[in-house]
Amino acid sequence: MRAGVISNGMKKFGVLPSQMIREIMEAGFVKGGNSANINPGSLDLSLSGEIYRVEGIFLPQPGEKVRELLEKVDHSPHSFEDALQRDVTYLARLNEAFALPAQVYGYCNPKSSTGRNDVHVRVLADGVSRYDMVPEGYHGELWLAVQPNSYPIRVSEGVTLVQLRFFNHDTRLSELELEVVMRKDNLLFDSHGESISYDRLKIKDGDGSIILRLDIERDPIGYVCFGADETVDFSKLHFYRPDAFFKKVEREGDFIRLKKGGFYILSSKEAVRIPPHLACEMVPMDERSGEFRSHYAGFIDPGWGCGKEGGGKGRSLTLEVRPFEDMIVRERQVIAKIKFERMMEVPDMLYDASGRSNYSVQSGARLSKHFISS
Repeated sequence: MRAGVISNGMKKFGVLPSQMIREIMEAGFVKGGNSANINPGSLDLSLSGEIYRVEGIFLPQPGEKVRELLEKVDHSPHSFEDALQRDVTYLARLNEAFALPAQVYGYCNPKSSTGRNDVHVRVLADGVSRYDMVPEGYHGELWLAVQPNSYPIRVSEGVTLVQLRFFNHDTRLSELELEVVMRKDNLLFDSHGESISYDRLKIKDGDGSIILRLDIERDPIGYVCFGADETVDFSKLHFYRPDAFFKKVEREGDFIRLKKGGFYILSSKEAVRIPPHLACEMVPMDERSGEFRSHYAGFIDPGWGCGKEGGGKGRSLTLEVRPFEDMIVRERQVIAKIKFERMMEVPDMLYDASGRSNYSVQSGARLSKHFISS
């Protein structure tokens, strides 16, 4: 493996691309992984056959293994023959185990379909008192806490609900770097397909992020989940009727209403383009923008919105919104925040060009791949 990746006497820093993920797997730094689960800038992690129903979520303390802590809390084995019930927490061991190089660390995000089905997942690592964090040089297992929030789901061994990104350095863009990259690479487009320059950004946090606004001019605007007892089987694609689980969000004049505790699938006004040398993550909004969560699945691979030939003008981002207070939200109101970071190298596979995703042609709010497209 090209640890550190030295080329022309200079070290490269950033997010590990697909070809380097493949290398560290082949070198034995990741055991139990499937090369078919490699994405342009991440690795999908898969469920093992070991899963338990637990009476609440927990975190290990330094030096404490998740398996040891599991024995101290109420738990019972669960069979994949039975659905995972709504508002119940399950803890599953992931197939992948790690012996990472000293300079490599990782962060986890739910996959898009996980978030769009309102399934809350968090990764636990031995001795790590933070969720979704894999420290430098980590040796050990990973576990996944899974909680369906709106309806039961059925999963099986090998299903992927979460993805892991590998890093050797923090390369998130500063505000100055963002301005330069926006001028060079056209990261944002408006509804007319015109590039949005840095100067056109009216709302900024000054931290290298881009603030996205809500789109309520589309039809449909989005969807709100009313909850259901019917189970969504993750092995069945384009199978379920949306109206059995969701209803369309209705506009009232120039605004929509979001109810406290509801789960909404909405869309960004802006179309986002991720060039091959960058990756992107949705990050939490400042509470001064309102008390809500705007996403559950937060990572966007290199090549998103670029098209198969590289000339694409971006795509809107689907948002999984949960308000913590009743909200009246108008067109172009701030709703989400993204930050860009540099890849170590351009991946040898890109999101749009790979042809593997169910969301590469989405426009506006889009339910998960398990639902029939309208």
